[in-house]
Amino acid sequence: MSNDNNNNHTANNPRVGLFVTCLVDLLRPSVGFASVKLLEQAGCRVEVPALQTCCGQPAYNNGDCENTRAIAKQVIAAFDEYDYVVAPSGSCCGMLRKHYVDLFPTDAEWFGKARSFAQRCFELTSFLTDVLGVERCEAQFASTATYHDSCSGLRELGIRQQPRKLLSTVRDTTLTEMDENEVCCGFGGTFCVKYPQISERMVSDKIANIKKTGADTVLGGDLGCLLNIAGRLKRMDEPCKVYHVAEVLAGMTDVPAIGEPEAS
Repeated sequence: MSNDNNNNHTANNPRVGLFVTCLVDLLRPSVGFASVKLLEQAGCRVEVPALQTCCGQPAYNNGDCENTRAIAKQVIAAFDEYDYVVAPSGSCCGMLRKHYVDLFPTDAEWFGKARSFAQRCFELTSFLTDVLGVERCEAQFASTATYHDSCSGLRELGIRQQPRKLLSTVRDTTLTEMDENEVCCGFGGTFCVKYPQISERMVSDKIANIKKTGADTVLGGDLGCLLNIAGRLKRMDEPCKVYHVAEVLAGMTDVPAIGEPEAS
């Protein structure tokens, strides 16, 4: 992995706290390991605070602001000493960066802490390209891939070109854009539980657009979306593989694709 002009952030070896996310921790730890590898290659000192919890988004989206505030306070405290907080998820990072400040409209102390915290939070590919100036990744992955833009990362954080810029440097990977790549896959956190029939139709439409590209691999930056897409691909008996973009950029695609069984 190389950087543009060896910028000052990398030269100073920033101390980064990795916000792992619940789904990565429980279902796809390889995404966390890939994130650490990418950050360390870019010159960061990476730590994973043991006291971190869920970002609080499920509670927040369902109107439980009291518990969300308690979660936010714990997360802010857990990452207080780091130069940056980086997450391999636009969805979780959107919660940290955009919504924590909204939780404390009448609490000046915690509003200030939330605002300071938010300014240090970045989605992984955005941090690598926009903050550290990373230009390329020394990885190889033989595939014709298509990329799904997750709603929160795209609309709340402006994550679109950053992963594509890095993927364009991965050897033997050809990126083919699907129709309506910016349309929701139907996961939406608890949306898929509350409205399963709508969610199934949305992810089925997404699969149809993926098939039209002829791609053998689907990539994305949010594990929730990727699990949803991988599950539907499997139920429809489609052979397309699914990986988190961090796994490809870090050259860590020797693990089974998302949704595939682990080797016994």
